[in-house]
Amino acid sequence: MQIHRFSSSSTLITKKPLYLWNLTIRSSVNGGFFAQSLETYSFMRHSGIHGNNFTFPLLLKACANLASIGDGTMLHAHLIHVGFESDVFVQTSLVDMYSKFSNLRASRQVFDETSTRSVISWNSMIAAYSRSFRVNEALKLFREMLGGGFEPNSSTFVSLLSGFADPTHGSLFQGRLLHGCLTKFQLHDDTPVENSLVQMYVNFGQIDSACSVFYAISEKTVISWTIMLGGYLKAGAVAKVFETFSQMRQNNVVLDKFVFVDIISSCIQLGNLFLGSSLHSLLLKTGLKYEDPIGCLLISMYSKCGDLLSARAVFDLLSEKSIYSWTSMISGYANAGYPREALSLFSMATQNNVRPNGAMLATAISACADLGSLSMRREIEAFIQQDGLASDSQVSTSLIHLYCKFGSIEKAEKVFNSMIHRDLAAWSSMMNGYAVHGMGEKTMNLFHEMQRSGIKPDGSVYASILLACSHSGLVEDGLEHFKNMQLDYGIVPTMVHYTCLVDILSRAGHLELALNTIQEMPTQFQSQAWAPFLSACRTYCDVELGEVANRCLLSSNPRNPVNHVLMANLYTSMGKWKEAAKVRSLIDDKGLVKEPGCSQL
Repeated sequence: MQIHRFSSSSTLITKKPLYLWNLTIRSSVNGGFFAQSLETYSFMRHSGIHGNNFTFPLLLKACANLASIGDGTMLHAHLIHVGFESDVFVQTSLVDMYSKFSNLRASRQVFDETSTRSVISWNSMIAAYSRSFRVNEALKLFREMLGGGFEPNSSTFVSLLSGFADPTHGSLFQGRLLHGCLTKFQLHDDTPVENSLVQMYVNFGQIDSACSVFYAISEKTVISWTIMLGGYLKAGAVAKVFETFSQMRQNNVVLDKFVFVDIISSCIQLGNLFLGSSLHSLLLKTGLKYEDPIGCLLISMYSKCGDLLSARAVFDLLSEKSIYSWTSMISGYANAGYPREALSLFSMATQNNVRPNGAMLATAISACADLGSLSMRREIEAFIQQDGLASDSQVSTSLIHLYCKFGSIEKAEKVFNSMIHRDLAAWSSMMNGYAVHGMGEKTMNLFHEMQRSGIKPDGSVYASILLACSHSGLVEDGLEHFKNMQLDYGIVPTMVHYTCLVDILSRAGHLELALNTIQEMPTQFQSQAWAPFLSACRTYCDVELGEVANRCLLSSNPRNPVNHVLMANLYTSMGKWKEAAKVRSLIDDKGLVKEPGCSQL
């Protein structure tokens, strides 16, 4: 701690008795002015007065909140010098401070040196272990506490249950044992404990158990409701989120920003514009501001619902635009198919001295790939080099997609090979690039390399694999992968997978098998599979099957002129000019217009 020089009024300050100094320090700490409290103690020491067992816990709390290890250790040395190292309140504060510095060894050393322990002492050390998700050590200490004759209180169980915030460091069995234990000590009617119990079950995905505890809480707070909302949201039970939210309003629970975070996030999943705008109105009615993350979520919600005007209106109303709000709006434009607007906003952000992070750059890169702008690509590449974001996994994955879109496979490979940690998205992006460019062998080799590295493929990876098989004529491989993705990984085929499978069979001339595949696939996917099948019928001059495909196409989408054109081309390739003319006349009779082809430079 530094010793600060006094102002002109220091003579008066130094005459204050200890209790007045303590009141000043307590006021500073309670008000969140932690640095000021340390400065006050420096003045106090300079006047020849040192703290007591009231002063030091406050100062140690200030050091912990400032994450000031240097001041904390100096204060520890000082309180030993003045003889307060054995005070139980001071020792407890030291344990807590060192745990917040992530120095559990020092925390445990202080705890072990404590001669007279209280429940508060035990709770402090248990909380230190739980804060670091060392559940086993926390439970071991809890057993020692019980063995020493100490009776746990609500703080004990709140600390223990908080260790399950990351369920990978504990087990549901341990959590249930604690549930039984707190019932034994008759703490199951304590709201903070019950809230922690609900949160523990939510973390393990045990929604029914969480719900059972939640509805048994006699005095539910807004925290209780928010935990349950978050649990349903995490489980994907969006309908339950809104049902619980309605119950909150019926119980006149005061809504805070955390409630709106969950409820707006649920609305994003639904994509319901009416519901979203109603929530927005309720948000305004409660008087909550558009501070993060509320503003970002509203932008994302309107974007997801297809109302980009409202999303932009919210964005423009933000008094302070964070990098997250910029990214949300840019992403909204990009995902809705407006890459030019996304890149324009990205340029505006950089002009406003917003330094792009990985997420913003990744979104801008994707928009650049969709737009095909070479000049913007060079500008973004300059940003990446300037800000040293080339190693960011999101940026690298987006660059792979961008280079593949521009046909620069070698550049995409260079980025991919430079990545130290490749996630599923990176592997998928590189495989898709190979597949689109007809590099079937490279796609397969990369797929096998990914499997050897322990990465589990998803539906997007298999879509790339099937696309590669289609472009490379690998019929047997395609059929095998279509089967394996279901048997080995439980991936349910989507329209993309079915369409690729039909394309694989059709391109290889297995038209009968392709027809059977279309007829056996889910009805909602069939309309997309007929077009590639009809094109194959033209290639293999099979008018009979082509007419079957055409009838199905016209029944599912009679207003699409492309379907008529495909059939007319099939007749033309077979020299059936009369039939071709008849089909083309249907296009004119129905007033159907085929959009002319175009390219974007």
